[in-house]
Amino acid sequence: MPPITFTPGSPNWLTLAAPDLAAAAEFYRTVLGWRFDPATGLFALDGRAVAGAARPGAEAPTWHVHFHTPDADATSEAVVRAGGTVRTAPAEVPGLGRTAHFADPSGATFAVLQPVGRAGFDAVATPGALNRTELYTTDAASARTFYQAVFGWQLTEKPFPGLLYLGFAPAEESHPADRGGIMQLPQANLDAGSTPEWHPYFTVTDCDAALAAAAEGGAVVLIPAMDVPTVGRMGMFVDPQGAVLAVLQP
Repeated sequence: MPPITFTPGSPNWLTLAAPDLAAAAEFYRTVLGWRFDPATGLFALDGRAVAGAARPGAEAPTWHVHFHTPDADATSEAVVRAGGTVRTAPAEVPGLGRTAHFADPSGATFAVLQPVGRAGFDAVATPGALNRTELYTTDAASARTFYQAVFGWQLTEKPFPGLLYLGFAPAEESHPADRGGIMQLPQANLDAGSTPEWHPYFTVTDCDAALAAAAEGGAVVLIPAMDVPTVGRMGMFVDPQGAVLAVLQP
């Protein structure tokens, strides 16, 4: 993932919804090296903000992926026109900006951030920071239509045997590089109970060590360390409170 530029449609923030913030702080300190400031609700890596955290309402613990928008209200209207759902209408978050939460037609949830006080991440594509975001979906073809309508993404089919995978890049980039992807869930995943979800991938220097640290801290490994050609070594787990994320050793 290239240095983030915060063009419309690019990932620009993450929020962890976790009922026990102190436990989450300790887990992510051990696995990714983060420090949590309860006063600001920010996770930082060597003093650079990489994510936020808050206690969830009625929702299950999860990672909320945010995409940059210059106008959260206009994006809300685009989501509805494209067949999505507004879960939380645009509202001001002090020190961050205007955010809104949505669900795409398959039910995968995501959010947008219209920056005001903070442009977005202070660090990206460095160990411990976001590397990419991926949508695992039951209908990649429909997801392509929806997200192009909402964000105008440039989407490129990638050669993954046996499944449809689309890399996405912001519309305004003249030399686009993938900021993430949209993947059709294989039948085996569906049979195992997988549902449409956005997942953050964090950069690590040693995928196997990161997964081992996560497991030792109470996480459940969903995808053991595996090599992905031209991408790197990755794995996925559910943190002790139920939020899903992945780690990637480029």
